[in-house]
Amino acid sequence: MPDPVSGKAGTPSDADSNSDTRSDTRSDTRSDTTTDTTLVDAQAKILACDDLDALKTVEREFVGKQGVVAQLLASISDYPPEQRRGVGQRANALKQAVQEAVHNRQQTLAEARVAAERQGEGFDASLPPPRPRRGSLHPLTQVTRELEDLFQSMGYTVLDGPEIETDYYNFEALNIHADHPARDSHDTFFCEGDGHLVMRTHTSPVQIRALETLKPPLRVVVPGKVFRHESTDASHDHTFHQMEGLVVDRNISVAHLVGAMKTLLRGIFDRDLEVRLRPGYFPFVEPGFELDARCPFCQEGCRVCKRTRWIELLPCGLVHPNVLRAGGLDPDEWGGFAFGLGLSRLVMLRHNIDDVRHLLGGDVRFLEQF
Repeated sequence: MPDPVSGKAGTPSDADSNSDTRSDTRSDTRSDTTTDTTLVDAQAKILACDDLDALKTVEREFVGKQGVVAQLLASISDYPPEQRRGVGQRANALKQAVQEAVHNRQQTLAEARVAAERQGEGFDASLPPPRPRRGSLHPLTQVTRELEDLFQSMGYTVLDGPEIETDYYNFEALNIHADHPARDSHDTFFCEGDGHLVMRTHTSPVQIRALETLKPPLRVVVPGKVFRHESTDASHDHTFHQMEGLVVDRNISVAHLVGAMKTLLRGIFDRDLEVRLRPGYFPFVEPGFELDARCPFCQEGCRVCKRTRWIELLPCGLVHPNVLRAGGLDPDEWGGFAFGLGLSRLVMLRHNIDDVRHLLGGDVRFLEQF
């Protein structure tokens, strides 16, 4: 049908075109007005915040996942295609402006808090200071210190030694021959690139170092960490603690060894315990023994002693002549005894711990019990 003004059929009138343009302009103007009003509202609320919690609430209101900016971005599809880009740009500009205002307010509040603290507001100098949180000694440290005190009261000197040892001190000087199973990589950690350095498998290497540096007679104990190539389980770990003991003097016998061990057990368990010696093979002592003590926790047998009423505590024996020679002493003139005490095992016995891995696991919940 012909247009009444132009006379042309199907052609929109200039009035319709101008109407659409005015509609788009009004829509765009409304968007600008909305973002401007929102920014003014956000800035007012931000400036009214007196603490960080209130500021976070306002920040969530405007730029949070469900905030005003997010809703504005979600409504972009409601605008004509040619306006969507502009709406998105204004929404992002609003978001940046709000975040900048929040950051500035955070700085202002932080400066005000520091100024208040410097002014001493709310500070009472007569009140005691807050006490720092106190920790506690690791159970291994507790037992080690107790034993150090005990042995020092018996005339022993506490020594230390390197945890990375040479093959000579860890094996050869202790009469552990080259084809001994302990030298196999399945039992020992060897340092990469140097087959002569190992992570010490026991504290016994300090025996040789003590013989080389100290003049006999001597009494020493050596607490420390040792390493074995073990598959870990409740009773085995690749890292654990021992205490080595060495006495060198003239005319030393097994009786001296038993007497020292009884004194040790009396100090640990606060009473005399019956002990027994069983033959045991250790290359650095001759003769060698396994020392057992009557179970201090039961009379008829228990889980700790595996119903035998005896607890295997420590290997010991008289120092082998070859060890004395490696330390530069004449075995015809000097003798001695040595023993090795498992500190990790002792801690487990004392505190009824059923898994050795707890001791070095670093679990604060476990350590806080001590």
